[in-house]
Amino acid sequence: MIGWLDCANGASGDMFLGTLVDAGVPLDHLQAAVSALPVEPIRLTAEPTSRHAIAATKVHVEAPESHHHRHWSDVRQILTGATLPAAVRDTALDAFARLAAAEAEVHGTSPEEVHFHEVGALDAIADIVGTCAGIDWLREQRGLTELSAGPLALGSGRARGAHGAIPIPGPAVLGIVRAASIPVTGGDLPYEACTPTGAALLATHVAQWRSMPPLRVTGTGVGAGGRDPAETANVLRLILGEAAAAGRAGVPGGVADPGRAEAAGDGADPDGTDVAGPGSTEADALVLECNVDDLDPRLWPAVLAKLLAAGAADAWLTPILMKKGRPAHTLSVLCRAEHAAALRAIVFAETSSIGLRAHPVRKFPLDRAERAVHVAGQPIRVKVASDDGSVVNVSVEYADVAAAAAALSLPAKQILARATAAAAELYPTGEAQ
Repeated sequence: MIGWLDCANGASGDMFLGTLVDAGVPLDHLQAAVSALPVEPIRLTAEPTSRHAIAATKVHVEAPESHHHRHWSDVRQILTGATLPAAVRDTALDAFARLAAAEAEVHGTSPEEVHFHEVGALDAIADIVGTCAGIDWLREQRGLTELSAGPLALGSGRARGAHGAIPIPGPAVLGIVRAASIPVTGGDLPYEACTPTGAALLATHVAQWRSMPPLRVTGTGVGAGGRDPAETANVLRLILGEAAAAGRAGVPGGVADPGRAEAAGDGADPDGTDVAGPGSTEADALVLECNVDDLDPRLWPAVLAKLLAAGAADAWLTPILMKKGRPAHTLSVLCRAEHAAALRAIVFAETSSIGLRAHPVRKFPLDRAERAVHVAGQPIRVKVASDDGSVVNVSVEYADVAAAAAALSLPAKQILARATAAAAELYPTGEAQ
């Protein structure tokens, strides 16, 4: 089963909880996870409601008020001291690590020195732990293998925070979405549509950003936010279903027309493959190529960066030897059909090429999900690839390894070895994911 989140109206912690309960996750399961935290009692309640005549579920978090501003180390101690499943604990730690990194950047300090205000309150901790527990329940009980999402609406205007009025989108939200490469919009919403907690949960759990993929819908969840604005229905929607190949004229399993790439979605995975399942022929992609022998090699990094920023799923250089023994490079750009014209224009503008060739390709990606492990409290992302539900490859994100090594003043190879061992223990190859 795959899931897709409609974030056109924003996201927050309570909206996530409502969406999960509305989709069938037992409220008692979320309550059990929250009750496992070594803090004052927190109670979750749910009620049916509506936003702009759309039925939804609103989850309320009843927690003692606290004016204590917790540091990242305090929150980490709460989470590591809780009797939670490893997957729930690790994803909750990952979400808070993203919050800490964003807050540290905003205030010009280190994550360890960050003291949380709103996101350190008990209700925010409950939002994150409850959401992580709910998504884990969908994976374990319903077989959820992939979670993707559409562009995230952030809103606009001003909001009141611990340091006074701040502009919307808030600095912490912008830091989180930038670090996670989340596509965003203002949404024409004159209020804070996305909270830091909502952004951190999306960055932690969403493996791919795209328009809704082809699927056979089997369930939905609609979670309501606290306000009921006049502009739009303040809800977060989760659509669940079985993956379906994009076909012609609605024919299941039909071969998609290469010119109709919209069915495959707008986002792209960093390595250029969509999370569509092993053997998939869904992705209608093109490879644009040209051979260049007279461009200053110092320009190539900027060319590749510009292509990737403009929508290329991947772009790379291959050293070749041309006629008359002249060294050169083949520039290859993997993209969807709708991006080809813009990318072609960049190649002509930024290189000395006087022509391009294009050929269609089919991609056969494995199912993948982003998880996290922790080494000495430092979160390290892990990409878990599976074939027919069984883990076949586990890859540690080296950028996180390097960051953890710097933070801990340890050799990167030591952090890599520990992260790899932790990932292998949590996600052993050959076992169901």
